[in-house]
Amino acid sequence: MELQGKVVVAQGGGPTAVINQSLVGAVLESRKFPQITRVYGAVNGVNGIINENFIDLTQETTNNLEQVANTPSSALFSTRDKPDEAYCREIFKVFKAHDVRYFFYIGGNDSADTVRIVNKYAESEDYQFRAIHIPKTIDNDLLMNDHTPGYPSAAKFVAQAFMGLNLDNKALPGVHIGVVMGRDAGFLTAAAAMAKKYPDDGPHLVYLPERPFKEEEFLMDVKSVYDKYGRCLIAVSEGIRNEEGQPIITVLKEREVDAHGNVQLSGTGALGDSLAQLIKTKLNIDRVRSDTLGYLQRSFLGCVSEVDQKEAREVGEKAAQFAIWHNIDGSITINRTGYYSVNYEITDFENVARHTKSMPDNFINARGNYVTDDFIHYLQPLLGRDLLQASALRAPMARKILR
Repeated sequence: MELQGKVVVAQGGGPTAVINQSLVGAVLESRKFPQITRVYGAVNGVNGIINENFIDLTQETTNNLEQVANTPSSALFSTRDKPDEAYCREIFKVFKAHDVRYFFYIGGNDSADTVRIVNKYAESEDYQFRAIHIPKTIDNDLLMNDHTPGYPSAAKFVAQAFMGLNLDNKALPGVHIGVVMGRDAGFLTAAAAMAKKYPDDGPHLVYLPERPFKEEEFLMDVKSVYDKYGRCLIAVSEGIRNEEGQPIITVLKEREVDAHGNVQLSGTGALGDSLAQLIKTKLNIDRVRSDTLGYLQRSFLGCVSEVDQKEAREVGEKAAQFAIWHNIDGSITINRTGYYSVNYEITDFENVARHTKSMPDNFINARGNYVTDDFIHYLQPLLGRDLLQASALRAPMARKILR
């Protein structure tokens, strides 16, 4: 059955370096079909939908859309609203009033749940409607996906940031802690391991939310590395937890929560500062520093994986094709089919919505303080061809005369 009407595309949650590729892919592909009367972009995500803040992307030039596609962050802006049933019913009412027949929402697992609920209301009222969730998250934590658009570019930034931290730490030795985004999944923090080229390169230690963070073992690890190399570079996920499941930041510092009641993990250097103070106090090491990468990881211009760009564009295109050509709903998934190739499929909303994917056991070493070669092989092709590399001098030392 051919549905005639409008398309609405929206972006939700944290921006990424390639989310606009998905937007433009969905828009340009949708504009090819004669049954599409208008293609609207919702300004500020679902908040823009309920307030009827739409930009008519049917009237945007193809040239400018292509320029926007290569620009990081959310061109339609975003929102942190987490719609409940009542909120989603308001979304559906707006869609019905505007004769919207296709809804493409680019986001993470919460966004998938929003699309699921809106689609449910359309079915209950026998309103002909197709809804597609387009995957996006730098956390790489969506089930049913080998990886998620946005993650490879953020991982590339983290890898190159730690290359720089390693060079700095080698020039002026000490202990340096880099705190990386990741509340529940450690994929992004693990990307720091791509900075390692020579045997003594950092990061020397990597700590992820998937393994309990034990203070005594942490201090032993740091001391062991420091005694061996005279320095230590550490990558730490903001979401590391103790054996009771408490975020370490709440153990070392007074608890703070965000607008949704979640423990505040990002937007502060508290975790890095607290771990640095712990090392100074317990190990008597004077030169201990920390950096929290923060929002820099998400939309850094000039540090984008071309693989990520291509796949983000294609998931947007596939959303339009599945909905308009094939007349089906669901969440787009990326599946690895070789080294390196992918295929795009569609799965039920329930398989993605509200679930979180963690780092698999074979990606983390036995002690829980570094990644394995399996992870390196998994991530390598996602970063693209132009990942920077650092080099070191190899000439021999001259013979001493006075000493």
